[in-house]
Amino acid sequence: MADTLEFELVSPEKLVLSAPVEMVVVPGKEGDFGVLPGHAPMMSTIRMGVIATYEGGKIDKRIFVAGGFAEVTQERCTVLAEEAVALDAIDRTEADARVTDARQAMTSAIDDAERETAEARLVIAEGLLAAIQDFAGH
Repeated sequence: MADTLEFELVSPEKLVLSAPVEMVVVPGKEGDFGVLPGHAPMMSTIRMGVIATYEGGKIDKRIFVAGGFAEVTQERCTVLAEEAVALDAIDRTEADARVTDARQAMTSAIDDAERETAEARLVIAEGLLAAIQDFAGH
């Protein structure tokens, strides 16, 4: 059995990450699940949360995802995320600004469709801010 599996994280905008990893932990709808080389094939919806990739027996990367789908095979884990942001690529100030912008968009919405879009942006922005706070200093 190989000692790594291929991990791909794709958002609507781009391929966020494609790399061999020792393990990846994904925030599934039913709870977090770890994927190692040789994992049984499966598909899962994912909830908003943080994906952790492992290298050298420890967490290498943490990436916030705003939900999506995961497909696992024995050699690969592919995540299609609604949005993905590496936690080391954004700081608390940027996350606070996203929350503020989303709240302002809700306030200035002129119809239900705009309000629903702004609400969805706010939920994601607050989730990202919580992830940054939870993993600060890790």
